[in-house]
Amino acid sequence: MGLLTVLRKQKLKDRQVRVLMLGLDNAGKTSVVKAVLNQDVQEVAPTLGFAIKTLDLNGYKIDLWDVGGQSSLRPFWRNYFDKTDAIVWVVDAASLDRLDDCRRELARVLAEDRLQGATLLVLVNKTDTITDAADRDRAVAAVREALGIDAIANHACSVVPCSAYTGDGIKPAFAWLLDDIRRRLYVFD
Repeated sequence: MGLLTVLRKQKLKDRQVRVLMLGLDNAGKTSVVKAVLNQDVQEVAPTLGFAIKTLDLNGYKIDLWDVGGQSSLRPFWRNYFDKTDAIVWVVDAASLDRLDDCRRELARVLAEDRLQGATLLVLVNKTDTITDAADRDRAVAAVREALGIDAIANHACSVVPCSAYTGDGIKPAFAWLLDDIRRRLYVFD
């Protein structure tokens, strides 16, 4: 019995998933985590370091690793990559002027060998701040293009507009994430 088989059987037994929440500072990663957990998102402080929250969803235990996105913390992201099943990359739709930084940081993350094959969910957060629907669509398209989503080959990807503040888009995005992880890792489920 190979090591991969042993690991898969252990994962089947535990039904545990590790999700890494990343993105630039002030993108809304912690607010997304709070929205997923049905917690109040009115008061959120910047994450200094990391926080781990657990979500039970459809019989799976999802550990959400919310890692601070300040430029001084980004070199330490690699310390959280081991055993990661999925990456949730959060982008601030109201700060599209930071897309170049966002693209560079995401490219560094996706180049890591330990993350090869991990599911990638890109959340275009704060879409509630854009009142015109056409402008929202353009913002999502701009994020998709700037991050080169269509060129990513070794990750299943989805780009979802959302608002952690209102909760719009959050639940369907995480349902897609869990479904992709289940198909990929829990083949006997």
